[in-house]
Amino acid sequence: MIRGEVTGLGEDGLLIRFADKLDLDANALAIDAARVIERASIPGVLEIAPALVSVYVRFDPLLVDLATLAARVEALLPEAVSPGDAEPQPVYAVPVCFEGAYAPQLEDVAALVGVAGSEAIDALCAAPLRVLTLGFAPGQPYLGLLPNAWDIPRQAGLTPKVSPGAVVVAARQLVIFAVPAQTGWRQVGQAAFRPFLPQAASPVALSPGMRLQLVPVGAKEFAELDPEAPLKEIRG
Repeated sequence: MIRGEVTGLGEDGLLIRFADKLDLDANALAIDAARVIERASIPGVLEIAPALVSVYVRFDPLLVDLATLAARVEALLPEAVSPGDAEPQPVYAVPVCFEGAYAPQLEDVAALVGVAGSEAIDALCAAPLRVLTLGFAPGQPYLGLLPNAWDIPRQAGLTPKVSPGAVVVAARQLVIFAVPAQTGWRQVGQAAFRPFLPQAASPVALSPGMRLQLVPVGAKEFAELDPEAPLKEIRG
């Protein structure tokens, strides 16, 4: 059984760590632990942020002291659902174009993985991937985990700019970029989806624990899709 380690982080932070490296079971516990802590509505807690295998809790030291908060959190952790007991989550389809300029480094990635380009697409779209965490930019999802063969190195240099919706492979994870940005990872596709819409009523489209499945679409169909449309549920 994975146990969370609770430690202080600075004068106003608490860190609950479930593993020292990325692990799907530890990730699932971190996501659910964040939910459990949020549901408890502990006075003085200002922010709860789940990461890949940990949860950061920021608090107001004038309202709650570190020792009291740590004890309260430790008492709550057994309520976090273990991965095998979690209820199945719905799966949402993400249309992705893997053609031409939309996938400038697909063949490079396929060569590093040791498969043909078409096989790489099949592998990326074969099964749902979990939203492991959000980070780097508002609402930007990290999806995983891909098989071990996809643990490929970064590029030697930087891609000066990828656009929102760029699908990038990064250390057995897929990242769907939320904003224009530089990246040291390789772009294998372009999603007709925007993880972050600042003008929307709910600007951040995803949350950790959601399941997404990439669905390949041709360039012509892709051009007709609305990237700001909500994702469609394809199965429970």
